[in-house]
Amino acid sequence: MPVHRSGSILSRAATAAVALLLAAFSLAFPAAARAADVPARGSAQMGMGVLAHDGQGGTPTTGDATQTEGVDVSGHQGNVAWSTLWSSGVKWAYTKGTEGTYYTNPYFAQQYNGSYNVGMIRGAYHFATPDTTSGAAQANYFVDHGGGWSRDGRTLPGALDIEWNPYGAACYGKTTSAMVGWIADFLNTYKARTGRDAVIYTATSWWTQCTGNYGGFAAANPLWIARYASAPGTLPAGWSYYTMWQYTSSGPTVGDHDKFNGALDRVVALANG
Repeated sequence: MPVHRSGSILSRAATAAVALLLAAFSLAFPAAARAADVPARGSAQMGMGVLAHDGQGGTPTTGDATQTEGVDVSGHQGNVAWSTLWSSGVKWAYTKGTEGTYYTNPYFAQQYNGSYNVGMIRGAYHFATPDTTSGAAQANYFVDHGGGWSRDGRTLPGALDIEWNPYGAACYGKTTSAMVGWIADFLNTYKARTGRDAVIYTATSWWTQCTGNYGGFAAANPLWIARYASAPGTLPAGWSYYTMWQYTSSGPTVGDHDKFNGALDRVVALANG
């Protein structure tokens, strides 16, 4: 006759009870259960939504002399080994400067100045949060915290990183027309402050969903397309070519690697305006 050990039975019963309680909590409080998956404000980085929404389908061929290798970095990378990247053929870089009107990258100086000091052409980008403050407020915050431009031949115009919302609804709760208005507010303010048209970084699928595939910015604002594949694919409306292409988040030294659609002299031309 088998002997029942009461301790084991009680332990299993307790475990089952806890599991039932957790399941009940998740059903009763789904928002609280999801909250654990939402990243902290300020932690967003360029392209963080690409893999989840668009996936990955290969990488481009290497050694194309008509394209120039670049990288983009944020606070996630910390102090970057710029000399290693320079030696590997990287000639330009963008550094996250700001997010919303509440975050500045604590590694910005090392990244922005470090890339410049090894010989790269550098720029800064702003991660947009259209649900927190106006486009104008965020453009001013960006310029006031490292996102400006100077005619030194080595500084690229600032970039607006506008993509999936990592903290909530993909389109930040805005209609397509409201999103277009917010972007225009940012771009107009940035140009008024710096004299330059900002670069727009986005993914075609997000742009189509959240702006209605608006084509009105293409005439003035260079396109930085995000697609992790062997080719950049279909571009958003209005742009017949891309200026920059983020093609991977798993490159050497730092994850995010990019191609400039032109030889190094074209990178210099964009810097010079």
